[in-house]
Amino acid sequence: MKLNKQIILAIAIMIATSALYRVLPGRPYGFAPQIAIALFGGSLFASRKQYAFLLPILSMFISDVLYQVLFYYHLSPMQGFYEGQLLNYILIAGTAVFGFGLQSNKLSKYIIGFFAAPTAYFIVSNSLVWAQGGGYHHAINLTGFLQTMADGLPFYPYSVAGTLVFGGVLFGSFRLLIPKFKAI
Repeated sequence: MKLNKQIILAIAIMIATSALYRVLPGRPYGFAPQIAIALFGGSLFASRKQYAFLLPILSMFISDVLYQVLFYYHLSPMQGFYEGQLLNYILIAGTAVFGFGLQSNKLSKYIIGFFAAPTAYFIVSNSLVWAQGGGYHHAINLTGFLQTMADGLPFYPYSVAGTLVFGGVLFGSFRLLIPKFKAI
């Protein structure tokens, strides 16, 4: 695939969105652009799905490298690279599937996608935490599962809010700049 105006613009918007995220002081955990970037990638690259999955992975990798550098120089308490990260990359990339149907101008489709993707991420990621050892030492039974879900619940509203805010920035700016959008 050759780099055309649409692809270059999409990557520039993604980088600008990630930069906007970085300058937000005191942002809550879970409020991040990655699910919105995955939806955007799914929408933009609906016919070339490998690129749809690559866009959020690239965004996360760049973000994690920056976090690791900041951590190394004691400018951030958060490491960029950690155990279990590969699974998180796969889950975030998987949310691009929800973006495959977002090529129309129907607001209802965006609202559904912007709520469905972080909800699916929340359910699957917390289920995997529980299944891999019960999360925070919760038992591998129904009570442990429910407690693991409850432990992750404070992050969920921020994940939805981040998807709504960054999704609005990504899709809105792209639609303004390229009004006759066609998926690649």
